[in-house]
Amino acid sequence: MKTTNTPAPTHPRRLALQPAAALALSLAGLALLAASTGVARAQSWPDRPVRLVVPFAPGGAADRVARVTAEQLTSAFGQQFIADNRPGAGGSVGYEIIWRAAPDGYTLGTAGDSATLPPLTQKGVRWDPRDYSAISLLITQPLVLAVHTSVPAKTLQDFIAYARAKPGTLSFGSSGHGHPQHLTGELIRRTANFDMVHVPYKGGGAAITDLVGGQIPVVVLGSSPVIPFHRAGKVRILAVTSARRSATLPDIPTLAEAGVPGIDVSQWIGLVGPPKLPRAMVMRVNAAVVKSMQTPAAREALESVGFEVTTSTPEQMAARFRDTLAGWERLLREIKLKVE
Repeated sequence: MKTTNTPAPTHPRRLALQPAAALALSLAGLALLAASTGVARAQSWPDRPVRLVVPFAPGGAADRVARVTAEQLTSAFGQQFIADNRPGAGGSVGYEIIWRAAPDGYTLGTAGDSATLPPLTQKGVRWDPRDYSAISLLITQPLVLAVHTSVPAKTLQDFIAYARAKPGTLSFGSSGHGHPQHLTGELIRRTANFDMVHVPYKGGGAAITDLVGGQIPVVVLGSSPVIPFHRAGKVRILAVTSARRSATLPDIPTLAEAGVPGIDVSQWIGLVGPPKLPRAMVMRVNAAVVKSMQTPAAREALESVGFEVTTSTPEQMAARFRDTLAGWERLLREIKLKVE
């Protein structure tokens, strides 16, 4: 009898699974390769200068923080970090530059509470602050209401009485249209029931220059650019907008203490990258920021002008974006304030 060697039957389900398993292994391999490539790229970065976009003009809070941060990161990485001011549209011009940049680590930027209002108050905004690659918080500070010395008001209540006696004649400056400083100024005048017309600037530096020069009688700005002129007697800070007094301005009352309750606004600024910045790169920059911002030189440069150094994890900063955006959304609904 002649016999033949017949191959053993293969289970059809096993045959069906083999291509899927191979595909899964291939995808896993590609993922590991991508991850290892991302880590290698993060470790070799930066090998050329890094642009640090500042969405406001020189001289304001964001500019000061960005320049100190750039100096510290230059020292930490041995490569130039260059502050690049790109003001316009209440910060939207610079914020969009950061958002549209390639996620290669060579364009970073400062962003904070001021990045959360334009998507709610400006038409045609094409970026979302929740898309940024959050790296770390940098500072917090209260806002202040300050007046030129020609304004005959020593206290906030004096100023409110003066403003009520001159309806429609007072104007106040801020860092830009739709900026939290703008909205806070509107809140103050509405809560205290007086008239004050908003004048937008391309940054706090330009606004404080006009306040000192007497071109504008009132500003609502972050405390840092105003403090030196307040101490020099060239302007008067009448109140801070936070719930508690500032350690840098212990003699200045809060709005609530000065008779205008219900407002608690503080400015915060952090470091961000464009969407989809590699995680390894985010963590490497975060570690450098957290370490360098605690150096005596950085703390002195920031705290001497009224900032509180406040670093964080990327997750904590991303949560700050979400929480701030949600808070402004609620507030805009409650007060029915329209910013065009």
